[in-house]
Amino acid sequence: MTLAATAALTFAAGCDTDSPTAAPSTAPVPVTSSVTPSVAPSAATPVTPSPSTAVPRKKLKRGAEGAEVLALQQRLTELGYWIGKADGKFGGTTQQAVYAIQKAAGIGRDGSVGPKTWRALDRGVRPKARSTSGDLVEIDLKRQLLLLVDDGQVTQTFNTSTGSMEYYEQKGQTYLADTPRGRFTVGRQIDGWRHAPLGLLWRPKYFNGGIAVHGAPSVPPYPASHGCARVSIDAMNWMWKNDAIPLKTRVWVY
Repeated sequence: MTLAATAALTFAAGCDTDSPTAAPSTAPVPVTSSVTPSVAPSAATPVTPSPSTAVPRKKLKRGAEGAEVLALQQRLTELGYWIGKADGKFGGTTQQAVYAIQKAAGIGRDGSVGPKTWRALDRGVRPKARSTSGDLVEIDLKRQLLLLVDDGQVTQTFNTSTGSMEYYEQKGQTYLADTPRGRFTVGRQIDGWRHAPLGLLWRPKYFNGGIAVHGAPSVPPYPASHGCARVSIDAMNWMWKNDAIPLKTRVWVY
């Protein structure tokens, strides 16, 4: 297909859309909401470090074990970055939390804990919500973060991977892997694997047609999905177990 033909067949589709609605476009411009939040843009808000938390200087990465890792996990949990259980083992869930704080701090997203990440932990960096009331999910496309928010306070922060903004083909047509901005509501869910046309979705919570928050085996620190907001399998299991995103939950994507 030529570049001109590709541009003529640009559509936005969800990661779980059997027959995406064709909406021709001439450029990969994300869909914007007609509702503009009336509050100030989100930012990383420093939190006063706990005086009882001794942050080690040793560089840590996936596979590390011991007291230093346990201290890291406890600090991440204290700041609201979800890691599951603090067990002193630097595994996949801990790496996801490290990605999240690196995103919130605006530093390199390598998933290991070096000097810049330790400084972010020392400063107590955490993202700020845009909403001010109610329980909802906020998805920050720029920083690739998914936030659980309660009355304007971020209670849990997750690494997420949303639409890659790249073109892909399905059934002979070309679509744009876009996660549209706007305000939505969780309308349906599946407690198990959804074998969607574009891949497997674990326990999806749909909020915009075929676009959902769902678990995935791979959640890189950059946009890589067909439009959904991926989180880790363990994170999605925790959300279901704790009813963190029930039906009718509001979802803000910005």
